[in-house]
Amino acid sequence: MAVKKAGKERIKFIIEDREYFDLNDKKKIDLYYYMQVCRKAEEQIIRLYRQGKIVGGVFTGRGLEAITIGSAYALEERDGLFPIHRDMGAHFVKGQTLKTFFAQYLGRANTSSRGRDGNLHLGMPEKHIYGTISHLGAMIPVAVGYAMGAKMRGEDSVALSFIGDGGSNIGDFHEGLNFAAVHKLGFILVIENNQYAYSTPTQEQYAADYLADRAIGYGMHGEVVYGNNVMAVYEAVGKAVVRARKGEGPSLIEARSMRVRGHSEHDDAFYVPKELLQEWVKRDPIENYEKYLLRKKIITKVKIEKMIREIEAEIREATEYAEQSPFPEPEDCMRDLFA
Repeated sequence: MAVKKAGKERIKFIIEDREYFDLNDKKKIDLYYYMQVCRKAEEQIIRLYRQGKIVGGVFTGRGLEAITIGSAYALEERDGLFPIHRDMGAHFVKGQTLKTFFAQYLGRANTSSRGRDGNLHLGMPEKHIYGTISHLGAMIPVAVGYAMGAKMRGEDSVALSFIGDGGSNIGDFHEGLNFAAVHKLGFILVIENNQYAYSTPTQEQYAADYLADRAIGYGMHGEVVYGNNVMAVYEAVGKAVVRARKGEGPSLIEARSMRVRGHSEHDDAFYVPKELLQEWVKRDPIENYEKYLLRKKIITKVKIEKMIREIEAEIREATEYAEQSPFPEPEDCMRDLFA
């Protein structure tokens, strides 16, 4: 059943001190680890971009790590993941490697795109990761199709995809959700409401208080969650996965957060009021989650420092691997072309 509208204060923008769905201390540390991997990997990609080693756009998800990590962590290996351009962390949770990622960004031949593409346009079908379609809303019908296929085969696997607040206004969003609801498919769509579709603020995109309220019209479950609390995101998606496996249909989850960098690395986000940006910088999902873990004595500063050193070493190794990997041969550009 879809949630009912409850005014503008539906969520608390804090990490609540309570028990969360199916989370023990090990899982809580895992969530922290993957958020740090995502943050550190993106920081390295930005450095490579500024060095001129990455051609094209670099779209980071700084500030959104809790959404992508918390969502993907709720999946099992058999479930389909359909990430978009700010969901690097979801790839890592599902089994994508740092070496493959850096080789992809540097346009090397030993990647699934054979060096023809950079950015997040890569998948890993053996891990049920399906690569980004640039027209972002187009991922939704594909993910819904995956869920339909699973139902036809009698499987209980689910499909998870993401969309931004801007992409939630295109036709594929509505058609996909309506189809998933009618057929009670195991599909979960997470809206990364980062408050700006490129430079367009949410108040100029739609008139509703919550995008999750659209679920009511489709007859499916809708929910709003604080997107900077990785445990709350995991809880919402985890419960949606349980419902989906029981045949109770799809879920629409709106995770409220904010990307604290520009739309891409060539954009300085001049259009965002500085006060608003600073407010969300203070709500950093990693820093505040780290404070929670330390306060609850789930992890120590010594273990955090060791973890960071190991992550940074792995990223250096992955970077070296990518830089030493070969570029594609020029004649390869003529392969697999159709007129």
